[in-house]
Amino acid sequence: MVGQISIDNAVKKFTSVDGEEIVALNGINLDIRPGEFISLIGPSGCGKSTLLRLIAGLDFPNSGVLTLDGKQIKKPDCERGFMFQNHTLLPWLNIYDNIAFGLKARKIYKEKKNEVDEYIELVGLKGFEKSYPHQLSGGMCQRASLARALVGHPKVLLLDEPLGALDAFTRMNIQDEILRIREEHNMTMIMVTHDVDEAIYLSDRVVVMSARPAKIEKIVDIELPRPRARSNPEFLRYRAEVLKMLNYGGEIREVEYYL
Repeated sequence: MVGQISIDNAVKKFTSVDGEEIVALNGINLDIRPGEFISLIGPSGCGKSTLLRLIAGLDFPNSGVLTLDGKQIKKPDCERGFMFQNHTLLPWLNIYDNIAFGLKARKIYKEKKNEVDEYIELVGLKGFEKSYPHQLSGGMCQRASLARALVGHPKVLLLDEPLGALDAFTRMNIQDEILRIREEHNMTMIMVTHDVDEAIYLSDRVVVMSARPAKIEKIVDIELPRPRARSNPEFLRYRAEVLKMLNYGGEIREVEYYL
């Protein structure tokens, strides 16, 4: 498994209901190394999710080329798993069958059957296999979605704000689960997020995008050892740097105390 993504001058345009041409992505160039964790962050509506969909093969650029391990991306396939903001589990299937669904659709369930149980245990859902989505919490459903995305052994996992609807503690727990799985499987991961702290906590690099028509403003290398402490002064400095790029201030000053 390799998982190297190359994006060469990708342009994506849409036509509005009024017939106006809207440029969503304006010449995106980005190389993502195998096993790297990349976060895409920028103003709402700037094209982050559009770029993720191009990498997934769910949409296509008007110009430019995207490749995975040197092969042009032309359609969705099992080499790229996708985890959406909402869990998108099928409500009429139990957790086991939801996770096994892709294997059955590809007609490889018989030889991969044991892996369904492995991934259920990996995401901490052992004992809930026969439960239905409506019987579980939002965090547990997202864990099931993560297992479903991983069971096909993708080279790349794409995450489109998958934790945005969760409470803070559940979100932090699943962040750690994602990092643990990435470490075990050396998987390339690309995530769209609006949460600057989440981006810094998870990422090797944070890609800061401009308002539409989107381009890459800057790529921030997060040179912090793992596990990362969110209260670490260097963590806070990265946070201030990214917030400043997004025009939200964030300057850090030394605090003086008077007794």
